[in-house]
Amino acid sequence: MAGYIFTLDSFDSLSEIINNGIYSTNLNIPSKDVWSKHHEGTFADYLSMSEGDNVYFFIKRKIYGVGKLKNIEGDCKLLNFPDADIPQSKKFQDLQDQMILNKTEFNLGNRFICTFEGAPHFYKQGIDMDDVLESNPQSFKMLRVLWKLSFIKIDDIENKALLDVILKTNESKMFDQENIFDTSILLHDRVRALHSERYKVTSENILELASSEAFIKHEMAIEAGIISYIKNNPNGEFGHWDYLSHQVVASPFKPVDYMDKMDVFGYKFIPNFHTVSKYLVIEIKKDSATVDVIHQIMKYVDWVNQEYTFGDYDMIEAFVVARDFPVDVIELKKLIGRRVFTKGRRPPKTSEWFNLKLLKYSYNKQLKKLQFEEVK
Repeated sequence: MAGYIFTLDSFDSLSEIINNGIYSTNLNIPSKDVWSKHHEGTFADYLSMSEGDNVYFFIKRKIYGVGKLKNIEGDCKLLNFPDADIPQSKKFQDLQDQMILNKTEFNLGNRFICTFEGAPHFYKQGIDMDDVLESNPQSFKMLRVLWKLSFIKIDDIENKALLDVILKTNESKMFDQENIFDTSILLHDRVRALHSERYKVTSENILELASSEAFIKHEMAIEAGIISYIKNNPNGEFGHWDYLSHQVVASPFKPVDYMDKMDVFGYKFIPNFHTVSKYLVIEIKKDSATVDVIHQIMKYVDWVNQEYTFGDYDMIEAFVVARDFPVDVIELKKLIGRRVFTKGRRPPKTSEWFNLKLLKYSYNKQLKKLQFEEVK
């Protein structure tokens, strides 16, 4: 089970959001009716949300928890109002009756929402960030780079460590009403009352707005399209994955401004078990790939091997997605897109990893979806 940590600016906001059981990032609507790259990145993060993922809040160096994302009418993420994924300014009085969050005009910036509930409760006793990090130093990676981000997604290992420290801290007052935030079902009922296909979150409008003929102008939009494609096509080119997110690739003590991020990182479990079987790495280029992208993806492959698979490259599947692949890029992939490794002791076994695939993308305007073709 993964987790989301949302950053807030006041304790009043914390109380209100927990009471509502709904979180939404507030976005400034671009004046030229075009989404910015960071808008598309936020949208991609919402697309990756799944029921059961844990929910936490960060405010003034303290983390509060704990909840979990909850499906209402089939999903835990929705548009706040119809066509909220189209970057156009709207008048509050014209939209108020169609909005889920509709308290003031400020809510026009709430384009995407996610719904959650206590698991079992949100506790008023927050935990200082330093105490959290010191509770299990080896498990925390993304939490160390929360600074300047509206929210982050953490993997199962990090989520378990955070959940453990919050529950242990609140153990003596776990069912003490004075230590539990009040909650209401009113807005969840409003979601049910308003729900229709017009509130469904897809990547279709994001891709269409960023498209130019058969190609996409922004890598973040392609990322949103890929995450949507993976979730809706488990038998497609990428296969099924239980977890999808960005992932920081750096030392925990490296300054944030110099940190490197994979475009898409993921993993999946052995069916019916909570044991990771494979890890996913995707690097995206909106234009034609260059030789640098092969070096970059192999850097990520080596990092995942070092941090997660501990020598077993067979657990890694890697992809480069680009508009086209020149001959020199294809030849370099054949030359360096492989690893020789040894695992086991009695007897040791040497194997070769070459599970790097090159996928050429195109945009289908009629279907409003990405399509892929493997390049060999």
